[in-house]
Amino acid sequence: MDGGFRRGTDVFKALALGANAVGIGRPYIWGLSAFGQQGVERVLDILNNELRLAMAGCGTRSVKEITAASIIDTVRRG
Repeated sequence: MDGGFRRGTDVFKALALGANAVGIGRPYIWGLSAFGQQGVERVLDILNNELRLAMAGCGTRSVKEITAASIIDTVRRG
């Protein structure tokens, strides 16, 4: 998937819906333009930490454990 990913939770949802990879163009560019390599590294650290927090909150210990069952379909809950 490519586009619209701003948070680690976005990455988690994409993985749960079957994505093998996600593109994080804008946050990467924002970090690069603001602080160079250190900015890019910080953006990646933030996304990684947010993804890990989402995984912990949903009880998944590895990326392989993320499935569609990891997310709740609030539309169908009525």
